[in-house]
Amino acid sequence: MAMVGLLETLLTLNLTDELTESRGDPDRECVALGGANIVSGLFGGMGGCAMIGQTVINLRSGGRGRLSGVVAGVMVLLFVLFLSPLIERIPLAALVGVMFVVAQQTFAWASLRVVRKVPLNDVLMIVLVTVITVLTDLAAAVLCGIVLAALNFAWQHARALYADSHVEPGGSKLYRVHGTLFFASVTPFLQQFDPAGDPPEVTLDCAHLSFVDYSAIEALRTLRERYERAGKHLRVVHLSPRSRQLLKRAGVSPGSAG
Repeated sequence: MAMVGLLETLLTLNLTDELTESRGDPDRECVALGGANIVSGLFGGMGGCAMIGQTVINLRSGGRGRLSGVVAGVMVLLFVLFLSPLIERIPLAALVGVMFVVAQQTFAWASLRVVRKVPLNDVLMIVLVTVITVLTDLAAAVLCGIVLAALNFAWQHARALYADSHVEPGGSKLYRVHGTLFFASVTPFLQQFDPAGDPPEVTLDCAHLSFVDYSAIEALRTLRERYERAGKHLRVVHLSPRSRQLLKRAGVSPGSAG
């Protein structure tokens, strides 16, 4: 719940920045949200976060400063504590109309114009998140959207990995791998090499390759073991400082890796 609240707050902050053409402070918003929820819990209240609908209404009504948010919060508190009989007098049809206006102003209508211009994965994600929002709630849709976006990002980066190879004048073979090596790209990475058909000396140039997680380290170990079983030597060069640090933490000496 804390993670969903932070995500929804940051999404609201991003929307506010777009509408007001300004730039907020995400760190301050997160700290303020956490402090407010802690204080609310001490008094037996429930947790909360920034709400996109109420924020849009506030901004469309002309609220731009901190005072507008304070007034909105105080009025909600007064209605909950003392003015609930007045809320009950408002016709339900009027509230439905207000919610329709909020939905109309919150929805990113510009996204419909770029449906044919963006990748199909992004279109499917937009549709799926919209359906989840309608069937459940915004918090669940945000969480599902983050997970789907992460999976899509991993899949795209795994497909982007490729290698160039050529035989050096001395008879050794040089592989220059481009991309990001992590759990989703281990198989494509290993498929780039041919331990059985390569010459006795092979060099792996990592100038354009990034090691991200432990799976990348295991992929490098597996590759070296394949060349060792074939009676050949694999030399790894041009490791970035971050990749060297990752290998050190995993117990693999950068010196032994080349």
